[in-house]
Amino acid sequence: MINFNGNIVAQNDNLLIQNRAFLYGDGVFETFKIVDNKVLFIEDHYFRLMSSMRIVRMEIPMNFTMEYLEEQILSLLNYNSISDSARARITVYRNNGGYYLPQNNTVSFLIHATALDNKEYQVSENQYEVDLYKDFYVTKQLLSSIKTTNKIINITGSIFANENGLDNCILLNDSKNVVEALQENLFMLLGNKLITPPVSEGCLNGVMRKQVLALAKKITDIEVVEEPISPFDLQKADELFLTNVIKGIQPITKYRKKEFTTKLSAILTQKLNESLV
Repeated sequence: MINFNGNIVAQNDNLLIQNRAFLYGDGVFETFKIVDNKVLFIEDHYFRLMSSMRIVRMEIPMNFTMEYLEEQILSLLNYNSISDSARARITVYRNNGGYYLPQNNTVSFLIHATALDNKEYQVSENQYEVDLYKDFYVTKQLLSSIKTTNKIINITGSIFANENGLDNCILLNDSKNVVEALQENLFMLLGNKLITPPVSEGCLNGVMRKQVLALAKKITDIEVVEEPISPFDLQKADELFLTNVIKGIQPITKYRKKEFTTKLSAILTQKLNESLV
């Protein structure tokens, strides 16, 4: 028997008491965008998921191929009749057993999905204000580059943003350099130089980050580099924007007293949509 919200109930009635993702954050996940029954950037997502599972010493099932993963996602979306435009998340977690030391490294997975309003990526014209989040810092290590089910910094940062009327917050690493936003990678345009922090700074190895880097390198009058960004650099920038697979490109219009243009964000969003046709 267990005590659940003040009620003594049979432990078999609560599936969380042995779930390692719930107890220890022992899980990894990927979030996908699906348009017209097609999982966007499936190869990049799949290899990042496989890499994440290897990094945390999970056993990868023999049948867990890219084709199998895609089939599982699309079968759920088709069952729910939302395959025209949707987001899906797969969470892979180590199976029950053990405390900090697991009894084995086998895994289970769970996929859930919700419908999205838009198929194409769009640039929001609304004001989007951010500030730094300095209560906790991201560590410069390999674990920071993958999506694990331990996202407490992102959660507390989101609460901070909400309490202070912000649309998002920018996270710092333990060297006090800019890393990323709460749900997205960060890009900064300074003159004709487009800069994003390297993965070695502790940022997520984002799938949309990879797409935007490739698209920006095709623009002849822009130099694209991966290098550390200090908080002081942000106020010198001509443009700041965020990227993730669901939103695409989200322009930042205001950081503290500085306001920014959104021209490059619009250009890259157009190129992104064209690349998906």
